Amino acid sequence: MSRNLLRRIGVLILLLVLLAALAGFWAWQRYQAFAGIPVHGIEAPAALLVERGDSLPVVLAKLRALGVRGGHEAEWRLLAREMGAAGRLQVGEYAIDPGMTPRDILAALRDGRVVRHAFAIIPGRTFRELRAALARESLLEQEIEDLDDGAVMAALGQPGQHPEGRFLPETYHYTRGDSDLDLLRRAHAAMQEALDAAWATRSDDSVLGSPDELLTLASIVEKESGIASERPRVAGVFERRLRIGMKLQTDPTVIYGLGSAYDGNIRRRDLDTDTPYNTYTRGGLPPTPIAMPSAGALEATANPIDDGALYFVALGDGSGRHAFSRTLAEHNAAVVRYLRRYRAAREADAGTAAGTGPESP
Repeated sequence: MSRNLLRRIGVLILLLVLLAALAGFWAWQRYQAFAGIPVHGIEAPAALLVERGDSLPVVLAKLRALGVRGGHEAEWRLLAREMGAAGRLQVGEYAIDPGMTPRDILAALRDGRVVRHAFAIIPGRTFRELRAALARESLLEQEIEDLDDGAVMAALGQPGQHPEGRFLPETYHYTRGDSDLDLLRRAHAAMQEALDAAWATRSDDSVLGSPDELLTLASIVEKESGIASERPRVAGVFERRLRIGMKLQTDPTVIYGLGSAYDGNIRRRDLDTDTPYNTYTRGGLPPTPIAMPSAGALEATANPIDDGALYFVALGDGSGRHAFSRTLAEHNAAVVRYLRRYRAAREADAGTAAGTGPESP
C-alpha cells in the first residue's frame, strides 16, 4: 500500500472521528437543552394522572396528550435513567405547569410530588351535611353513597356507634384515588384523639360522667356560640343546669330533633313537641351529639367557667355575643333588650328595602 494512500486513509479516519465528535457534542448539547428548557405546548396548568402499571412510554403518551411537545422518547428515557426515575414513577395526580422542564416533570414523578386537595369539615355541621359535602367532592372515590349511617360506621370499624359528632372539624388533604371512607376514617381518629385529650384535662368537679357526655355537650356549646372566648361561659351555664337538675332548654337540640321538618323557624309548638332531643321537655343531655364540635368547643366544655350564670341570650347587636344572667328576672330583662334590638333592625332593613332608609335621597 502506497504512502499516499495511507495518508489519505488517515485523513479520512481523522475526519470521521471529528465528525463523530461533533455529532456527539451536538447531540449532548441538544440533550442538555431538552432537559433544562421548559416544555412547549403547556399554556395553562394541566393535570397528569399516573396510574398503577404505567410505564415511561405510557406516561410520555399522556404528556403528549396534554400538549407537551419536544424531546424524543430516547431523550426522555436517557434523562429518566440519569435521574434515577426509570421504573420509579409513582402513582398519583401531578400538576404540569407552564415553565416546567422535562427534568422538573421527571423529578416530580420520581419523588411522588402529587397534587393534594383540601376538604374542610365545618364545625357545627351535622353528619347528614357532612355526607352531602363528601358526595359533592368529585375527586374522591365514592364508597359510602349506597351505605346507610350504620353501615358507614361498621365500615369504619365502629359498629353500633352513632355517627353524629364523631368527626373532627378541620381541613383534611387528600390525593386523587383516596375515598370518602378514607377521609372519614382520618376525621374519626382525629376526633377520638381530640376527645381523649379534652377528657384528660377536664375539671376535677365536672358533672360529666363520660367522654361521650363531653362530646354531646360540646356539640351543643358549638351550636350555641361561634365566639371562642365565651364558649367556656356557655358550657358553664349548661354544667350548672345539669348539676342542679334544671332542663338545658337549648333551641339547637329542638331543631336537631325536628330533622327535615325544621323550616328555618322555631315556634312555640316546636318547643312543646316532645322528641328524644327536646331539652325543653326532657331533662339531662340528649341521647347523642347534635353536630360536630371543634377542638375548641371540646376544650371549653371540659373546662367551663363557673360565674353563677344560669341563662344567656343573644345581645342582638350583630356581634354574635350573648348576655349572661344569674336570675330569671335579669334574663327576662336581657330578652326584652334583645327583642327591642331585633325589631329595630327588622324595621331598619324594611325601610332600606323600601327606599326610606337613612341613606335614601
